[in-house]
Formats: sequence, C-alpha cells, structure tokens
Amino acid sequence: MSGHSKWSTIKRQKGAADAKRGALFTKLGKEITIAARQGGGDPEANYRLRLAVDKARTANMPADNIKRAIERATGGKEAIEYEEITYEGYGPGGVALIVETATDNRNRTAAEVRSIFSKAGGQLAGQGSVAWQFEQRGVISIEGGSGDADDIALAAIDAGATDVDTESEPIEIATEPTQLLSVQSSLEAAGVKVDSAELAMVAKTPIEVDVEKARSNLRLIEALEDSDDVQRVTANFELPDEILAEAAAP
Repeated sequence: MSGHSKWSTIKRQKGAADAKRGALFTKLGKEITIAARQGGGDPEANYRLRLAVDKARTANMPADNIKRAIERATGGKEAIEYEEITYEGYGPGGVALIVETATDNRNRTAAEVRSIFSKAGGQLAGQGSVAWQFEQRGVISIEGGSGDADDIALAAIDAGATDVDTESEPIEIATEPTQLLSVQSSLEAAGVKVDSAELAMVAKTPIEVDVEKARSNLRLIEALEDSDDVQRVTANFELPDEILAEAAAP
C-alpha cells in the first residue's frame, strides 16, 4: 500500500491549497447522482451513496448541494443521467493510467481526454491495455490522533483488512472491495474515527521513473483532473521523494 499512501499524501498536500472548490463539488455531485440512480436515494440502504455523501461532507459540500444531486437521480427536478466511462492510456515513460469519467456527452469527453493525453506526450490505449496492472481495493484512511497505530492495525486485521500502512499519514487500510463496509463499521464501533473510505483502483506493481518523467506525468494527471468530466485518475508510478518534498513546500 506504500505507493497508494504516497499518492494520498500528495493529493492531500495539493488539495489543502486548492482553489477549485466549485470543480470539486461538481465531481462529488456527479458521484452522488450516479450512486443514487443505481441504488436509490437512501444512504443507509445504498452503500455507494453513503460513501459519496461522506466524501462530500468531508469536503464541506453544502447540504443543499448534496440534496439536489440526489434529486437529480430520483425523479426530482433538473434530472440528469450521467454515463460512467473508463479510459486507459500511457503517460511519458510508459506510465499506465486509468481515467474514470462521468459524462452526459461521451463524444465530448472522449475528444477532450484524447487531446489532453496528446498535448502531454501520452497516448490513449485500447480497453484492457493497462487495466490488468491495477486492482480495485477498499481504502480506509485514519487521521493521526485516532488512537495507537498498532491497536488500529490489529483492529483492522481482525475485522478482515488485507493490509495496513501505519507508516503513512494518514494511516491507510486496504480491504477486499466487498469487505470495505464491514471493516469500516468494525473500526467505527471500536471508537476509531474514519477520515475517509472509498473503493479505489490501486497499482499492483508500481514502477519507478526519474524525477522529470514524474513531473511530466503529474502535469498530465493534473490536466486530466481539471476536466469536469474526469472523476479520478490512477497511475502506476512511484512518486520520488523529491516530488513529495516539493508538494510539501509552502
């Protein structure tokens, strides 16, 4: 999980000064709408919706925005139907990328994603070309101050977690996708404050690239994430310590 932990670190450091809150709320709203359309508008009965709403609340998304996003999927006004499409491609240095999108216009999204890859020195690939290098996992983050790291690790393993990274900040816990809810619930029942829980794509075997290639790929990822249609981007390269230090710099 160390590779994913580094990515979480840089996301948090960059996000702390992110002025694009409106764009973030747009993405979170889409996730809520898709989840509600698939499983209904009750977060207690729809775990994907619960995860999406929890993520939105963590980002301080207004309650009215959350309510409207659910209404868009459950017969309320301003109904919108989003289509989930996943693109695969390569960044500079042969880095594999998974681009998850939610769109109401697949032609527009495909053209935009292709253009971003091309301008950044990457290229789109066919379906299945890079997906085999990733696997879906449940990922739970525990902020510092939630208790002794070793005790948290033991509680997570006892609950069915497959891996715990106590060296990262926050602590990251990996689960099988089907065990995410039960592990999260067990930790919360034990008094552990869960900062976030989500289903995420994780690289099976991260590759190493030099610092310049890492910077080039980060620019590509940032350009993709700037698109309103892109929900998340996952890459399979290890972040060099120099890049992490740059992200932490004021």
